[in-house]
Amino acid sequence: MCLSVPAKILSIEGEMAQCSVGGAIVEASLQMVTAEGIEPGDYVLLHTGFALQKISEEEAHVSLNLFNEFEDFNIRLDEEEKADRQYFG
Repeated sequence: MCLSVPAKILSIEGEMAQCSVGGAIVEASLQMVTAEGIEPGDYVLLHTGFALQKISEEEAHVSLNLFNEFEDFNIRLDEEEKADRQYFG
């Protein structure tokens, strides 16, 4: 299974872009999306250093919110598991 994540384009130099992903700055190739007219401020789906497609800001926020919900859920599961181990030994 492959996973792509929303990334905001911060700057572009040639076919490479600096993108923000969850607060981290990463380099991404724009070779696959050059026909989509990518500009700083746009959002793309990013997979293994390649922008796969341009997405709307709304789509990006929906996905990012879902990732945050998964993270919160995993934290709760970890807490429950830890409590079970302490209770059941």
